[in-house]
Amino acid sequence: MSLLDAARAVRENAYAPYSNFKVGAAIRGKSGAIYVGCNVENVSYPEGTCAEGGAIAAMVAAGEVELTEVCVIADSPHPVSPCGGCRQKLAEFGRGNVMVRMATVDGPETTMTITELLPGAFDQSHMERN
Repeated sequence: MSLLDAARAVRENAYAPYSNFKVGAAIRGKSGAIYVGCNVENVSYPEGTCAEGGAIAAMVAAGEVELTEVCVIADSPHPVSPCGGCRQKLAEFGRGNVMVRMATVDGPETTMTITELLPGAFDQSHMERN
C-alpha cells in the first residue's frame, strides 16, 4: 500500500464532530513500515490532536524513532500543511531532506522537505555549549 493510500484510508477514521475536517497521515519508518494517524477532536480540545502526531506516536510505540517519508491528506481546496507542532515533531523524527507530500481528496498535491516546512527548527544543537 502506498503512503497516500494509507493516509486516505485512515482519514476515514478521523473523529471530527466539531469541525467535520478529517485529516489522515501516513509516515514510513526507517524500517520501511508504514504508520498512520488521524485527527481526533474532543469537547475540551475542539481543535483536536493532529494526524501526523498520531502517526509518529504509532511509530514510536512500535519501537522506531526515525521517519523517512510523510504523506498528509485532507478534504480541502488546496493541500494542507502540517500544523506548527507537527512540523516540530517531524523535524525531531526526520532529517531535513525528508519529503512531506500534502494532498487533497480531489487530487491536487504539493511536496516540500521538512526543512522547507520548518526552517530554523529547534534541535539538539541549540542546547550545546562549546
